[in-house]
Amino acid sequence: MADGDRIPLDAQSVAAPLSRFAVFLVVTVGASDAALEQARGVVAGVDDLIKTVGFRDLSAHLSCVVGIGSELWDRLSPGARPAELRPFPMVSGARHTAPSTPGDVLFHIRADRVDLVFEFERLLLDALRGAATVASETQGFRYFDARDVLGFVDGTANPVGAELAESVLIGSEDPDFAGGSYVVVQKYLHDLDTWGRLSTEEQESIIGRTKLDNVELDDAPGPQFAHKTLSTIDDGAGGELDILRDNMPFGRPGHGEFGTFFIGYSRRLWVIERMLERMFIGEPTGFHDRILDVSTALTGTTFFVPSRPVLVGLGESEEQTDASPASVSHPSPPADPDESLGIGSLRIGRTS
Repeated sequence: MADGDRIPLDAQSVAAPLSRFAVFLVVTVGASDAALEQARGVVAGVDDLIKTVGFRDLSAHLSCVVGIGSELWDRLSPGARPAELRPFPMVSGARHTAPSTPGDVLFHIRADRVDLVFEFERLLLDALRGAATVASETQGFRYFDARDVLGFVDGTANPVGAELAESVLIGSEDPDFAGGSYVVVQKYLHDLDTWGRLSTEEQESIIGRTKLDNVELDDAPGPQFAHKTLSTIDDGAGGELDILRDNMPFGRPGHGEFGTFFIGYSRRLWVIERMLERMFIGEPTGFHDRILDVSTALTGTTFFVPSRPVLVGLGESEEQTDASPASVSHPSPPADPDESLGIGSLRIGRTS
């Protein structure tokens, strides 16, 4: 395996292989000191719970990424703060709105067996009982060849190889939090009846790719750009600033519920925020992403995903240590995350 296929060992498993099942669990932590300390211990000990459940079938690749919201971060670690961490900003366009919704902790649970995902979540919530309240719980599944319920392949533009760490992991620009990442989550419901009345050609022009074979299309003339164009952010020098998507479909046909859970990891939070502005407000203003005419955002929350050493360090309360997460002992970060790709143990299994 080439070095570019690995990420640093001390990063959380943001790049775990594309799984068959996932739970996106967002909780809020109670205001009391007791609730805070209970939650502190749970988030810092997630790796132990992964081992407890995952040993039943190591080939199922159980993993859980923990993200901490802006307000809870200040409670857990008042002395140090990731440079870009802030609450999700509501984005309001002329016709569509991306709401901002509560959330203190994100647990992104993944595996190739639904029973392992279930058991992990059950034990996790048992450990949090009395300290946290579930704000949002979404059970996702892989749909055919990584398609969304609109019928299109999702995640095609994900970075791979050496580009992955560069796009997802914080580097020397914020050295105290190197190896961490920002993550934004949104839950979208789709109007499949309206979508189904569009021709395949109309659907393809909205997405910007062919439906059958996933070939990228050129934008039609005019300012109403396709989804693939509006969700692409350039670096000002002709390149693209990628994010890592691990979106999954969800649904309950008996309730007429069909949707996509968007989850995007990025080294630079502003890239996702700019992407959402282009989608909801338009580029230029007033020309929104037409996928929003059939897809309604129900939630929107931002989290910081600390590296494993920083996450474990959060388990030490102020009474136990006066050290901030910035002083947690771990190897000095390289100038660029890619320089340490060869020492990690997490393989990248995405093909889309």
